Amino acid sequence: MKKFLLAIFIALPFMFMSCSSDDDAVDPDGGGDDFEGETKSFQLYSVADPSISGTATFMENEDNSTTVELELDGTPDGGMHPAHIHYNTAAEGGDIAVSFEPVDGSTGMSTTTFSTLDDGTSITYEEAINFDGYINVHVSADDLGTLVAQGDIGENEFTGESKNYMLEERAIEGISGNVMFEERVNGEALATIMLDGTPDDGEHPAHIHMGAVVEAPGDIAFTFTPVNGATGMSKTNVAELNDGTAFLYNDVLSYDGYVNVHLSADELGTLVAQNDIGGNELTGETKSYELDERKELLKELVER
Repeated sequence: MKKFLLAIFIALPFMFMSCSSDDDAVDPDGGGDDFEGETKSFQLYSVADPSISGTATFMENEDNSTTVELELDGTPDGGMHPAHIHYNTAAEGGDIAVSFEPVDGSTGMSTTTFSTLDDGTSITYEEAINFDGYINVHVSADDLGTLVAQGDIGENEFTGESKNYMLEERAIEGISGNVMFEERVNGEALATIMLDGTPDDGEHPAHIHMGAVVEAPGDIAFTFTPVNGATGMSKTNVAELNDGTAFLYNDVLSYDGYVNVHLSADELGTLVAQNDIGGNELTGETKSYELDERKELLKELVER
């Protein structure tokens, strides 16, 4: 019996070694277990053509490089659309950081793997999905100025939180709209002014002023990108006031200020739209009080 147990005890290491060898066996195709990395998708919105939009999916590779798959819907067959990651936000604009393989219009697809920026700087997957940048997809290599899709990525991605303020008509009949602030992952905001009724050839300066409308004029605290009259739109990244003070999305919501949109740079005194924002926004609740006549009392006071 002892000899039998001893034989089993001696054989155990060989049994475990055999099991271990089976667990680590290489797949017949020589690829081993597939690496399952992280993925992150960003939205690409239509620009010149409202029918074209899609996604940019960032995929982590085992060597910490990144594969980006662009997938667009609505691209015309036969076209090739250059695409890049640019520095900064789409509202600010910036130089090219990473060049992608062009999007094939017939499939709407592009796949690019990279581990460095175009200038040779190393970039990991984690750095790529948190990059201070945005993606542009252009109509063609000969027409880079026309964008078919665009989207902020990384720290500039939107959280889904937003705040809208109406901009009421002032000196010019028929011009009104709103300004919307959208929160970014890094706490900054995109401010989009949208006006109806602006003349096609106009350009309208816009600012946040200190104080409330009833206290106007207040000093300029923040300057927006001028509103384009042809589109009625303006997009501005919001990160700090004109004096350099931090001014993030949450600061906007409580700010003691109002927005002015002016007729032109030469006629800042003529307002086309205006309203309070932040802490000065009206709640919509009202209360009225009756002021009773007191003729007899007034007569008595006059006679005295």
